[in-house]
Amino acid sequence: MRILLVEDNLDLAHAVVQHLRRTGNAVDHEADGLSACRFLEHERYDLVLLDIGLPRMDGLSLLAELRRRGDATPVLMLTERSDIEDRISALDVGADDYIGKPFDFRELSARCRALTRRRQAQTSALVQIGPMTMDNAARRLRFHNRTIDLPNREYSLLEILVGRLGQVVSKNEITNRLFALSEEAGSNTVELYVARLRKKLPHDFLRIVTVRGTGYLAETTHGSGMAHD
Repeated sequence: MRILLVEDNLDLAHAVVQHLRRTGNAVDHEADGLSACRFLEHERYDLVLLDIGLPRMDGLSLLAELRRRGDATPVLMLTERSDIEDRISALDVGADDYIGKPFDFRELSARCRALTRRRQAQTSALVQIGPMTMDNAARRLRFHNRTIDLPNREYSLLEILVGRLGQVVSKNEITNRLFALSEEAGSNTVELYVARLRKKLPHDFLRIVTVRGTGYLAETTHGSGMAHD
């Protein structure tokens, strides 16, 4: 998942960024509303985590501007736990959800996953493709009764490809969704992760095909459909 955090408390921002990156997300950070507003004119994210009390442009004004220009990116507002008026205002302006500070990082991660599932019309974190099960909450892959261990970045790559099963995903899109702008991603980095992932997948069921000059696609070898439990 590619996430933009807009938060002016640098200690909190650092902790959130580190937590979300450890769980396999590509996370960028902006510390004021106006910079984030300008940044979002040319960058696209799966989710925006938006504080309300921001310098130069407050979070509610930024959210209103995003919705005014037709940006439907899911927004999770970060609010003070006791301020019910801010929560109501955020929902009225177009926020998809809110979480009160201080928050538990596990709850933050769960709300992030729920919002992206909602956008993809999924009702559960479990994705079933024939005998293969992806538990996106636990970030665990099982094939028949065997667990396949994947590091977070490889699991994220599998999520991207399986989310568009049978369709080509460009290398540029994969790079943008796997890595934050502040992270170094060389020209061969995506190829390296694809190669690692290929070695661990059940080759007789799911394969990753290279579409030369374009990107990659995941496909099942037996035409199995995908279901969400």
